[in-house]
Amino acid sequence: MPEPIELTIDGERVRAEAGQTILEIAEDHGIIIPTLCFVKELSEVGACRLCLVEVQGIPRLLPACSTAAADGMRIRTDTARLRRHRKMILELLFAERNHVCSVCVSNGRCELQSMAQDMGMTHTRFRYRYEPYSVDASHPRFVHDPNRCILCTRCVRVCSEVEGAHTWDVRGRGIGSALTVDLASDWGMSDTCTSCGKCVHVCPTGALFEKGRATGEMSKRRDVLPRLADLRSSLR
Repeated sequence: MPEPIELTIDGERVRAEAGQTILEIAEDHGIIIPTLCFVKELSEVGACRLCLVEVQGIPRLLPACSTAAADGMRIRTDTARLRRHRKMILELLFAERNHVCSVCVSNGRCELQSMAQDMGMTHTRFRYRYEPYSVDASHPRFVHDPNRCILCTRCVRVCSEVEGAHTWDVRGRGIGSALTVDLASDWGMSDTCTSCGKCVHVCPTGALFEKGRATGEMSKRRDVLPRLADLRSSLR
């Protein structure tokens, strides 16, 4: 059994197991740390940087989802510095792609939209930099709209780690990064896609959605993922 550790989060002294991440411990104690790329059943990548926290004695901010907690840590998850940082990240995400909520299929059911509302973001201070991407509707059931993507890589990880197909990946670098299917083929021409829909239901925005959905109708069924992940683990 791992040795228990003690640390302080937002002034509250808590006990945890060695090896747990800061985010896991915070969730166990009802402390909310915002994140868009993290899904409990998938590996952590620290892509969105929204879960950064302050740790006493360390000058830089640390990602809570991928930082293992240590005995005696003193952590702060909600400070003026962190709120400014998270709001800036959201503004950059909105500026990098086309996130016009009023005409999005996931309007009202989008995690990016909900987080912006929770943080009081009403506009972005940054110049829009995106170039329009072609929408891929070649799949018989689903649509990929890269203009709504925030590159959280949830779809990449669920396709690889839970479904075992690894249809999705990321190509390019920096602002030119984008999702790709089977080395840049159309989704409908994929030889690896099983049409399971896990990527669609784990997507936090309207980048992946089912055909036939009107604006505001695309609800994501994240509740099936824990059961599927447990089942896959039991079969290994």
